[in-house]
Amino acid sequence: MIRLGADSVWRRPRQALRNAGSWLLDYRYAVLAQLRGALARDDPDDFATGEAAPVLIIPGIYESWHFMRPLIRVLHEAGHPVHVVTPLHTNRRPVVPSAEIVAEYLRDRELHDLVIVAHSKGGLIGKYLMTQLDPEHRVARLIAISTPFSGSRYARYMLVPSLRAFAGTNPQLAALGADARLNDRVVSVFGRFDPHIPEGSVLPGAENVLINTGGHFRILSHPETHRRVLAAAARH
Repeated sequence: MIRLGADSVWRRPRQALRNAGSWLLDYRYAVLAQLRGALARDDPDDFATGEAAPVLIIPGIYESWHFMRPLIRVLHEAGHPVHVVTPLHTNRRPVVPSAEIVAEYLRDRELHDLVIVAHSKGGLIGKYLMTQLDPEHRVARLIAISTPFSGSRYARYMLVPSLRAFAGTNPQLAALGADARLNDRVVSVFGRFDPHIPEGSVLPGAENVLINTGGHFRILSHPETHRRVLAAAARH
């Protein structure tokens, strides 16, 4: 009994240190990914070929499409034509106008039976698009990675309005979270610890996939994330 008590006492500090390490590695990954994106000269049309189900990439806030290149390459190598919505730039607009831009892209490209693969805020854009702006049912499935479906308690402390919008008390975000009509067409992928979303990314009624890694960004390059995303995209 005494030993179990001691183990319990030490478990929390060990977990805190583990989470702190994940946080540092996560920001290191994010900084390097942003630098690679700034220096990249890839043409998005290079990834738009393939015979498998078409995939649309929606990155998170302050992220260009280059941020998700690890997943883009894996999906393209598996035969998926991968589309990116370059007018989103670094995704700083609110969710609704961003979703309208994506909806226009789908109409212009005449895309159907589409799988959206999104990161963080991109998952909110994808869900709003599916539930509000897709009368032709162009989107078959949403694969959302590290998405704050219930918001984040940290958002209220942010100075920038675009970040405060992720507070769980935001009426628009709350309404989107409460709309469960198409949750069964969502795959929510998340790590064991997310420094940006302490509430987690579990979405009721969706397929919720836990990846054994920590962080909000590093999960994009995790091999198990790639495996799960490929499997979900293949069965759309």
